[in-house]
Amino acid sequence: MSDGRTPLKFALDIPFVETLGMQLWRFDSGVAEISLEVRPGMLNSWAVAHGGVVMTLLDVVMAHAARSARDDTDVPGIVTLEMKTSFMRPATGRLVAWGHLLHGTRGTAFCEGSVRDAEGALCAHATGTFKFLRKLKRGAELDAAS
Repeated sequence: MSDGRTPLKFALDIPFVETLGMQLWRFDSGVAEISLEVRPGMLNSWAVAHGGVVMTLLDVVMAHAARSARDDTDVPGIVTLEMKTSFMRPATGRLVAWGHLLHGTRGTAFCEGSVRDAEGALCAHATGTFKFLRKLKRGAELDAAS
């Protein structure tokens, strides 16, 4: 970033987030900020960011906002229960997403998020409901549970 900040390390290993190249800039007090540089492989047929990329950015920033208000050792996982997204304009270039925890309970978080382009124009907004998990099943554990 041009403001001299250094990105934070994501608390959890999320391979898809790493593949997309997301960078975490804020993670505290129910607020998260994540950026993403839109690359050619992320474009749709109109040569702008695919809606799925924008929705993924919103999903990740809202989940991080929810987690940022809690002790990471207390909650190993969080999953999206529902998400509603509105697209305002095409998204290109460097995108910045902000997530805010609106309300949280012991097991659930209600969040909102927005994505803006490099000029600060609002590209998309979302609300989402997230569930905190006490135990996070991974890989072979998921197959065994099926």
